[in-house]
Amino acid sequence: MPASPSSSAQAAREAVAHRLRDLRKEAGLTVVQLAAACSWHYSKTSRIENALTGPSTNDIRRWCAAAHAPDQAQDLVVQSINAESMYRQWRDQVRAGLRHIQESRVKAFRETECHRLYSAGLVPGLLQTEGYALAVLGIAASVHGLPVDDSAVAARARIERSRIVHEQGHRFVVVIEEPVLHYRIADPDAMAAQLGYLLTAGALPAVSLGIVPMAARRTHWPEETFHIYDDRLVSVELVSAEVSVTQPGEITQYLETFERLRGMAVYGAEARALILKAIEVLH
Repeated sequence: MPASPSSSAQAAREAVAHRLRDLRKEAGLTVVQLAAACSWHYSKTSRIENALTGPSTNDIRRWCAAAHAPDQAQDLVVQSINAESMYRQWRDQVRAGLRHIQESRVKAFRETECHRLYSAGLVPGLLQTEGYALAVLGIAASVHGLPVDDSAVAARARIERSRIVHEQGHRFVVVIEEPVLHYRIADPDAMAAQLGYLLTAGALPAVSLGIVPMAARRTHWPEETFHIYDDRLVSVELVSAEVSVTQPGEITQYLETFERLRGMAVYGAEARALILKAIEVLH
């Protein structure tokens, strides 16, 4: 099992916090003395050192100056910025609109040769129909309380992005849990269209579609939705955030987990039978 999906981000935050704490101790300063030198309350120093509060660029520069280590500031600023960029809150992402999120990922998709996708809750975006995508993004707009619901244009942008499955130079290995076929995300007609498209998409030369049957003897438990871009990046979707995992060791763990999940899935005629069964119970 991979470490917590946010472990890379949290570890990066803690590395900055621990280095700042070490600088304070090396300078012979107490928490209170460091705070006084930086002109803030000592509780802020404690929160930063315990990785409860991320330091701003100015905080880091003042801290390093107080600890007589101004030469350490720039590296720590860069390290802190990288740590915070690993953990991006959904609320911040959706502020620019759902369409923006779809379009912002086109470059990463096009630069990836082998896409590995696992989902226990939804049909992955790259295999969604417009009606299903509209329902999914409509739920997202409601959950995040967007002032402007742009789910319709976002759904069209998602479908446009999904055309990559028909382009040469890319391979898609997709594993979903069987309940995904039965979750009523959209109305019956849209669900029928989506399930029908899975039959078509699963037959595409560049797509390997595996479905883990509910009756399968599990050798690994269901995981959060994650997308592996070649062997360089893993994107994990949590309730509150999207976490980007870039540490080679953790990427290896996700690759190994994906292979275990893929090993439980059925393919070809068996997968089509599960999809057809889901279509039959729609009405």
